[in-house]
Amino acid sequence: MAEDIGSTVPRRQLGRLLRQYRTEAGVTLDAAADALEYSRQKIWRIESGMGPVRVLDVKAMCELYGVSAEMTEAMKGLAAETKSKGWWHAYGDAVPSWFELYVGLESAAAYLRRYDESLIPGLFQTRQYAQAVYRLDRPQADEEDRERAVEVRLQRQALLTRRLPAPPKVTQVLSEAVLRRAVGGPGIMHAQLDHLITMSDLPNVTIRVLPLSAGPQPGAVAGSFVILDFPATKGGRAAPEPSVVYSESLTGALYLDKADELAAYERVWKGLDALALGEAESRDMIKRVIGEMRHD
Repeated sequence: MAEDIGSTVPRRQLGRLLRQYRTEAGVTLDAAADALEYSRQKIWRIESGMGPVRVLDVKAMCELYGVSAEMTEAMKGLAAETKSKGWWHAYGDAVPSWFELYVGLESAAAYLRRYDESLIPGLFQTRQYAQAVYRLDRPQADEEDRERAVEVRLQRQALLTRRLPAPPKVTQVLSEAVLRRAVGGPGIMHAQLDHLITMSDLPNVTIRVLPLSAGPQPGAVAGSFVILDFPATKGGRAAPEPSVVYSESLTGALYLDKADELAAYERVWKGLDALALGEAESRDMIKRVIGEMRHD
């Protein structure tokens, strides 16, 4: 079936954007169908992310809704990806910096399960830690660009304490190496670990440490990743959107949403869950590392 071809990630994002721009333009489904000479069902299926989408259709819909040329190009790029078997989102000039797929998915998720083995993730970074990371990550960028990137990262953290919709539940597993890897100097690292303890007090946040003494574990092969689970829709009567695995690299990010891919990462998560320290033990370890820093 056509619906089985391609990743649902770009389809869902494209559908959301097209529905948003249609609504903002004050165009009803029926009016759009009449103007474009499509069936109402076709537009509904595109907006629901039900299958591959033609670039030609996206162009026609964007023209009708008065979408900017830059955004139209980005959405045409998404349409081209709805036919691919997997989806790689490359960071670069072709996609505007404000058009971040992951941020949209993260904001819509009900549950985030993260494993990080190299750095404290953006959701839990202090400003000074984030600045130090960006100095390493973007050495060619000027200070103003780096500061903008830091601001975006800090703004994302608001989702952990938002009132409506309810904030997502987050379970974070950190390799012990992340705690001991000094970023930006002892003072910045000390403040960052203090901040981790503060964040773990939030009712929707669980932070656990995977000790180095646990030895080899599944995450060593998988690397850092996030599993995003989405809430049920329409008052719980409809099934939730399929989960997505997000894995980032230096030049892009991989989005995985096939059943076998999700199952592989669920197995990895189960292994990490079994080896990671409990919440109380994890807080004790973070405090112990802070204490060691004071004495160095």
